[in-house]
Amino acid sequence: MSFHVVIPARYGATRLPGKPLRLIAGRPMIEHVHRRAMAAGAASVVVATDDTRVVEAVEDFGGVAALTRADHASGTDRVAEVAARQGWTPDEVIVNVQGDEPRMPSAAIAAVAKLLEHRGTDMATLATPITDPAELFSPHVVKVVVDDRDGARWFSRAPIPWTRDAFTPGEVPEVLPAGVPFLRHLGLYAYRVDALRRITALPPHPHEEAERLEQLRALADGLSIAVHVLDEPPGHGVDTPEDLARVEALFAAEA
Repeated sequence: MSFHVVIPARYGATRLPGKPLRLIAGRPMIEHVHRRAMAAGAASVVVATDDTRVVEAVEDFGGVAALTRADHASGTDRVAEVAARQGWTPDEVIVNVQGDEPRMPSAAIAAVAKLLEHRGTDMATLATPITDPAELFSPHVVKVVVDDRDGARWFSRAPIPWTRDAFTPGEVPEVLPAGVPFLRHLGLYAYRVDALRRITALPPHPHEEAERLEQLRALADGLSIAVHVLDEPPGHGVDTPEDLARVEALFAAEA
């Protein structure tokens, strides 16, 4: 399965400025992400950034970087710009690996690309089981409902599927009911180039704006999204200084 990886890496993150260049185990975070993408077997890996400092850092460790427009609304738009520049054909596959996921397993990157071997699939993503009630009921955790053919039917910040006989509005249960497939969505995507173009050409959808979830734009337009469920979640992404310290400790423990 041939695929490309594009890593959107915005420099000016509000909660952690300069995030792509923060050091973890002596290397910039973006280098760790790049290494995992390369190990997944990608035909090419490009870091898409809005800042020359990130470009320079990537080139220093031997990677390829593209300086993209600064006014993109999302990482998906940044990925689409790179795809257009590279001249990738409509049926080629791109995996969007976030630049703040230094613990993303290479096997997960390869797995999400492999889901697009089937010609009828436009996009693919990952999920992992939820067993903690607090996680299910947190609006910061995105949930996904998947059909019997492993296709995404809905994404939400709300606890879905809502188990009518086990849940009470306004309360978090001590345990989750058995036999209900509660799934946490993981923000790793694979697209065919034509699907990526289609998504980025569409205006934001009311569903997307209500939940603040861009993937709902794709579902609303009828695009198919395959979901691969990982038995174990990947390591933490990095959004805050606390996340950075946690990830640094994990790398130190493995050294």
